[in-house]
Amino acid sequence: MLTFTALGPFHAWSDGVPLDLGGQRQRAVLARLLVAGGRAVPVHTLIDELWPGDPPAQALSTIQGYVSRLRRALEPGRAPREEAEVLVSAAPGYALRAAPEQVDSWRFEGLVKTEGPPPQVWAAMESALGLWRGPALAEFAELTWAATEAGRLEELRLIAVERRADAGLALGRATSLVADLEAHASAHPLREEAWRLLALALYRMGRQGDALAALRRARAVWRDELGLDLSAGLRRLEADMLAQRLEEPPPPPSSAPSPASSSAAPAAAAGERVLRVLVADDQALVRAGLRAMLASEDGVALAGEAANGEEAIAGVRAHRPDVVLLDIQMPHLDGLAAARRILAGERPPKVVMMTTFGSDENLYAALRAGVSGFVLKTSAPEQFLAAIRAAAVGDALIDPAVTTRLISAFAGRTDPASPPALAGLSDARLDVLKLVARGLTNRQIGQTLALPEEEVSALVKSLLDHLGLFDRAQLVMAAYESGLVTPGDMGHFSSL
Repeated sequence: MLTFTALGPFHAWSDGVPLDLGGQRQRAVLARLLVAGGRAVPVHTLIDELWPGDPPAQALSTIQGYVSRLRRALEPGRAPREEAEVLVSAAPGYALRAAPEQVDSWRFEGLVKTEGPPPQVWAAMESALGLWRGPALAEFAELTWAATEAGRLEELRLIAVERRADAGLALGRATSLVADLEAHASAHPLREEAWRLLALALYRMGRQGDALAALRRARAVWRDELGLDLSAGLRRLEADMLAQRLEEPPPPPSSAPSPASSSAAPAAAAGERVLRVLVADDQALVRAGLRAMLASEDGVALAGEAANGEEAIAGVRAHRPDVVLLDIQMPHLDGLAAARRILAGERPPKVVMMTTFGSDENLYAALRAGVSGFVLKTSAPEQFLAAIRAAAVGDALIDPAVTTRLISAFAGRTDPASPPALAGLSDARLDVLKLVARGLTNRQIGQTLALPEEEVSALVKSLLDHLGLFDRAQLVMAAYESGLVTPGDMGHFSSL
């Protein structure tokens, strides 16, 4: 799937792999078309905005060359005479044709406009803010059109921060919001909504004095900066606090029913079994989307969440879900290793793997791990729900003919995920070796993999014997040199 990111470093991606978009000005052509939101941008506008006040003599042919090279990067499989489908000619210029979900800034803007009850708004704003990876279009900041668009997106980001906080207060989450609102009001002291939300959050926590002090700070800033008193709305809030006329805050989340129990109520009343699902993915945006999907579907409920393989194992022990949606690639412990440990437990749940790529290698590795299904992250919600229900009743999510083809293709081969230098090692020993390479102690490895420390010690010794090595440092080097772990995996490296 082709995607574009502008809320941070500007990139185009093909199935998660960054594309080479060429030099700064060529990249700016694509960014300018993205900013247009699918509308055509005349060629003369591109020339004027890319070379403000001083276009070269050959500006038109240069733009045409940029477009031609960008088309090859975005659609490498397109035949020479075939019309482009992404960066298209649209008189009197060019346009970017993409769906809102393919462009992070377009998706962000749609999410910010979400209306509905507080839980829906909260989830939408969480998703929207999770799309940001840095200042928007920062690499084109010297160009007027980019600076204008960046300012517009930043204003929408601040609105999303405030809408999230407003929904959070309605859900009784004042305590967790105060620190963020303090930073927000300090960074943007002229925003009325920032001070209103901060004062209200403090008041809801029972800190009436601090709430009034926040409004006094706002008054001092406004007088110094603008020569004005507080707005009528903030003055009313201050008076209501002094007179204790504000409504009582809602109960905190801990006393409210959990998503699982609230979702289960209607199904239980109808005599249906509710499938409890644990969601494990390192991307907050993916988890938020799956949360929303489960919340909107009868007969399924969220049992818990995890951001890495270790949390997934712990979540299964704590929540005992029926099905686990497990990302195949996660930090700390990858999804396949986590799946093996989950499935080795007593009365394990069904596991459905999620991935960005649908390669035979990933599919076969997931099948070898004993999972019940395999779903691309780009699948429609209906496909995820079908996978959950199929796994829960013991059906195969993958067509048997596909499974047969894969088993036939890979029969007798080493696991594709296993580096040749480590061929012959069992899955259990490979999992231990990965964690040794991260610098974990035997006790930490045991906690991660739900194994007794004595068993981990025996596995480490068997690794040393099998590879003809003498100490843990050599194991780390073996894992590093074989490609089992990469330099990016070594963030937790500690004493050996």
